[in-house]
Amino acid sequence: MAAPFVRLCTTNAVESINSSFRKVRKKGAFPNENALLKLLYLRTTELYKKLNGSKVQNWAMVRNQLAANEKISARIEKYEHMI
Repeated sequence: MAAPFVRLCTTNAVESINSSFRKVRKKGAFPNENALLKLLYLRTTELYKKLNGSKVQNWAMVRNQLAANEKISARIEKYEHMI
């Protein structure tokens, strides 16, 4: 039962980024593919700056649900000292 909640949180975050990319893409015509890729890169850096310092809602609950999986639990323990 824990997996759907984690998937839902992940899906919302990914969908938010995809929505942001769609807005950039709809703003106009691009002379070539590189022009669009540059704008998407710039948007990615803006999103990173915006989200870098923010906290994840309900992180304790999400972490506990992730820790229930043995493979993910091992990864959490490996990188926990960095947090």
